[in-house]
Amino acid sequence: MKVLVAEDDRDFGNILTQYISISGFEVKLGRDGKEAWELFNQDKPDICVFDVMMPEMDGFTLAEKVKEAHPDVPVIFLTAKSLKEDIVRGLKIGADDYITKPFDPEVLILRINNILKRAYASTNDEFKVSQTVLKYNMLELICGNKKEKLTLKEAQLLKYFIINKNKILAREDILTEIWGEDDYFLGRSMDVFISRLRKYVSEDKNIDIRTVRGTGFILEEIKKEEQKKEVSSE
Repeated sequence: MKVLVAEDDRDFGNILTQYISISGFEVKLGRDGKEAWELFNQDKPDICVFDVMMPEMDGFTLAEKVKEAHPDVPVIFLTAKSLKEDIVRGLKIGADDYITKPFDPEVLILRINNILKRAYASTNDEFKVSQTVLKYNMLELICGNKKEKLTLKEAQLLKYFIINKNKILAREDILTEIWGEDDYFLGRSMDVFISRLRKYVSEDKNIDIRTVRGTGFILEEIKKEEQKKEVSSE
């Protein structure tokens, strides 16, 4: 899940992004409203965390633009104020939560998780290929009679493979989509994750996560018609 943070206090912004990142989310930080709006348009996040008082563009204006472009994206406001009129304005814009500074970062993580569960509970969280089912929101994989609990990164990677089944995916495209950048060391980490996924889906003989030398990877689904041809040709 991707989180966009807009916070002009450099130290506080860094602390927030680090805390959100180690909690399993991908985070981008805008130092003012204008920069945050540019980041939003570059890569639509799953949830936004906006400081209210910022240069260039305040949090309220930024949230209005976000809600106009994508009403489904949840927004949490951070503010040093507890004025009733500010809270009312935020709620009228469509804010999903309102946290007054100072606060414990763990509280923010809990709020983010709760909002995401509500926001995406009604969306399809099951992704199926052959006899393998990924329950994305539950971070659970069902393959035959076996169940596996996945990490967020494993679930994101497998979801990407299933959505793009039978397509060759370039290494750099996978890294950019799942990790946010194409980096050698991240690539080594990706190889480890793919090895784990291969092990998890090994009981399903109708699919294979195959390495395409010099290019990337492909999740192949072997259709019944193809299996029949293979049997009849033997």
